[in-house]
Amino acid sequence: MILIQTWQEASKQAYAIRQTVFIEEQGIPKELELDEFDPIAWHALAFWEDQCIGTGRLVAVNQNAGQIGRMAVLADFRGQGFGKAILIQLIDLAANQGMSTLTLHAQVSAIPFYEKFGFMAQGSIYEEAGIPHRNMILLLPISS
Repeated sequence: MILIQTWQEASKQAYAIRQTVFIEEQGIPKELELDEFDPIAWHALAFWEDQCIGTGRLVAVNQNAGQIGRMAVLADFRGQGFGKAILIQLIDLAANQGMSTLTLHAQVSAIPFYEKFGFMAQGSIYEEAGIPHRNMILLLPISS
C-alpha cells in the first residue's frame, strides 16, 4: 500500500526511512537530509503490513514541472517492487497535477532503475553529498 501525504502527516515515518538509508547506510551528513522542500512536497509512504518500509517525494518546481527525490526503501525490502510502486504513484500524482516534465537527481547506481520508467539521463555525472549522481528527465503525456 502506498499513501500520499503532506510532510506534516508523513514526517515521522518518512524521516525514519531516510535516516536509515541515507544517513546510516550511505553516510550522508544529517544536516543535508532535511531541506526547505519537505514542507511543500507530497510524500509517498510504502507500507508492508503495518510497517512503513519506503518513501519518496514530489516537489512542484512550477505549474508544469516537478522533481522526484528522497526515494528510499529499507534494505530488507529492496528488490520486491516497493520502489517501483512508490515511483509509479509519484509519476501518476505529477500527471494528475498537470505536470508535463519530471526531473530527478539519480544516484549513478540507480540510473537503470529509473530508465525502466522512461527517465533519460542528462548531462554529466556530479557529486551530491559525496555520492555520484546524474540528472534525469521524464516527459509526461499531456492530458486533455
